[in-house]
Amino acid sequence: MNEVTVVGVRVELPTNQPIVLLKEVDGDRYLPIWIGAVEATAIAFAQQQIVTARPMTHDLVKDILDALGTTITAVHITDLQDGVFYANLVFDTGVEVSARPSDAIALAMRMGVTIYAEETVLAEAGIPIADEQESEVEKFREFLDQISPDDFNTTG
Repeated sequence: MNEVTVVGVRVELPTNQPIVLLKEVDGDRYLPIWIGAVEATAIAFAQQQIVTARPMTHDLVKDILDALGTTITAVHITDLQDGVFYANLVFDTGVEVSARPSDAIALAMRMGVTIYAEETVLAEAGIPIADEQESEVEKFREFLDQISPDDFNTTG
């Protein structure tokens, strides 16, 4: 397993499909995962540390886990089959529960949990970006700093 960090979310044009972009911590590969608009908003809120008046679903799950005295210790992005990514939530008891990567990432960000990706997933879907291309990634990060969760409204 390779540790990855969340670079951010953005909307892929012209399809208006949100993606979350992960980066390998000890490498040069980026892992784009296409996600839903609701999950993109949840990840963006967590990244920007926005607190809503009432808990969103991922906040609620965190609150439930806290109330039950259990925690998630890691998120593992485990597989990629037919273009669909798979993930597991790893609990402090050792139990693993299957989850969509977008939900697992949104929850991991709220709980301060490390995210890992299987080498096979990174080998298949990871995009290597060399240091000289890092300026393009920096432009992407600047874009992410300017985007707001309202940009993910796909009903308009």
